[in-house]
Amino acid sequence: MAEIVQVSLRGSRKEFFLNSRKLWLRLRDVVVVQGEHGESAGNVFLKDPTLIELKRPGNVTREIIRKVTEEDLDQIDHNRAREREAFEYCRERIELRELKMDLSEVEVAFSGHRITYYFSAEHRVDFRDLVRDLATRFQCRIELRQIGVRDNAKRLDGCGPCGRAFCCSTWLRDFHPVTLRMAREQQLSLNPSKISGVCGRLMCCLAYELTQYRDSAERMPPVGAELRTGQGVCTVTRTEAYQEAVWVRDDEGGEHRIAYADLPPGPYHKCGDCNCGKKKPAGAGGANGGGAPEGGEAPPDAWADPPGDPA
Repeated sequence: MAEIVQVSLRGSRKEFFLNSRKLWLRLRDVVVVQGEHGESAGNVFLKDPTLIELKRPGNVTREIIRKVTEEDLDQIDHNRAREREAFEYCRERIELRELKMDLSEVEVAFSGHRITYYFSAEHRVDFRDLVRDLATRFQCRIELRQIGVRDNAKRLDGCGPCGRAFCCSTWLRDFHPVTLRMAREQQLSLNPSKISGVCGRLMCCLAYELTQYRDSAERMPPVGAELRTGQGVCTVTRTEAYQEAVWVRDDEGGEHRIAYADLPPGPYHKCGDCNCGKKKPAGAGGANGGGAPEGGEAPPDAWADPPGDPA
C-alpha cells in the first residue's frame, strides 16, 4: 500500500495524499499535488504512519505528483504577485459598483488558468457585472464564492481569546450549532465581547464542556432547596457548577459556601424533609418523619464564610 502523507495547502487547509511514486520526502518539503481543480502546491506537514493512522484519513485517492522544481517556485511567486494585484483591483471594482460584499481572499490556481475570489455578505449579491470586469482584466476563468463568517475566519486563521490558533483552522472539521443557552448553563457572562469569537458568532468552545456542566447541575441541589445541616435548615441561594459548590442562607440571614463533597447525600428536593421529595405525616416511618432526613447533617466545619463576613 502506498504511503499516506498529510500536506498543508493554502491557508490552514491540510489534506491527505498518496505517495504512490515513492518520493523521498521530509517535513516542510514543497510538493505539487493533485488538487480539486488541477495541480496545487503545499508543504509536507505529517508523514509518521502512526500519527497518520490516529487522524483517520479514510479513503485517500489523490496523490503527490512531484517535488517542486525551480520552474514551480517561479510559478508560485508569480501567482502570489498576481493574487495581490487581483485583490486590489477587485476591491476597487466593488467600491465603484457599490456592492455590499466583503472580499476575504483571492486564490490563483497553480497553473494560472483560474482565479477564485472568496467573499462574505449578509444577503445575496448580484456580481455578474463584477465577474465581467475581472474576466476582461485578467483574461482567465473567474469564480466568486460566497462563504459565511465562520468559514472566513477559518480561511484567514488567527488567535482566539485563549491565545491559541483558531479551533476551526487547526482541528475542527465541521461547525456545530452554538446557542446562548449554553453560555447560561455554564453561568458565563452574557457580554457579547466575552463569549463571541473573532468571526462575531458565539465561540465554538462553549460546547466543549457543556456535558460536564450539565452533569454537575444534575447532581447539585437546585436553588430554593432546603438542607438540614448542623447549623439548622438552610436554603440554597445559588450554585457554582464549575467549582461544584453551593451557597446557602441560614435562619439568621448569613450566607455560607459548601462544597459538593460536604453536602448531605441527595437526591435533593425543595421540600427538604426527605429523600423522596414528598412530606410525610409526623410519626410515619420514624421520629424524624419518614426515615433519615435529606441526607443527614453536614459537619459544622463544612462552612466557608464569604470574604468580608465575620467568622
